[in-house]
Amino acid sequence: MTPIMRTIHWMNAICMVVAVATGLYIGYPYYQTLIADPAVDKYVMAWNRWGHFIAAIIFDVTAILIGYLYLFSNFEKPYKKILPTKKNFIEFCEVFFNLMTFNRRKKFDSSHSDSYNIMFFTLFHILLVFMLLTGLQLYVHGLGSGHSSIGAWWPWILHLSTDWTLSVFGGNMGVRIAHHTTMYLLIMWVMCHIYYQIWRTIFWQEGDIAIVFSGYKFAKNKKTEDK
Repeated sequence: MTPIMRTIHWMNAICMVVAVATGLYIGYPYYQTLIADPAVDKYVMAWNRWGHFIAAIIFDVTAILIGYLYLFSNFEKPYKKILPTKKNFIEFCEVFFNLMTFNRRKKFDSSHSDSYNIMFFTLFHILLVFMLLTGLQLYVHGLGSGHSSIGAWWPWILHLSTDWTLSVFGGNMGVRIAHHTTMYLLIMWVMCHIYYQIWRTIFWQEGDIAIVFSGYKFAKNKKTEDK
């Protein structure tokens, strides 16, 4: 994993923690400040909304970077692993069998990202893009005047790209529920992701968990194993 991809990974991890914590507070204010003053006088909700908004902006930027690297990276082009080819389909099935049989069957090259893992991460980024679009629709809903501090072009772009969610989910409340529900799907994805990376580290014994820290893992030498 390249330094840029590792940086994006940890930025996304931190932003997700901030977005979930502040998003839950926005939906249901679950804590009060320790000072006796009313929360409304200390802008607790405003600070949570600000943190949620900043995390969302960073997600927007990283989503663009990931989309670019997904197609044009010189290191690895992930989209090639999800193309509907016979090779990718067989590799996907073999990794799945490996997972189900607790590594008793391993007939694929694990030195690089496989089709199963790429599909897994593609699902994550689809959910993330959905969160961004529904979140921006909830944001532009507050710009009822059609103007913003940076001009009218910004609300216009947001309406153009996100108003379809109102039709699909039956209005603003439906979009809010979809946004909230997808958050739980992303939390489930993160739990599965952590479990799977630890699982690979234990069963494959190639140090997969070190990829997000050093960028490398240990690939076994097949010639040595065959002797």
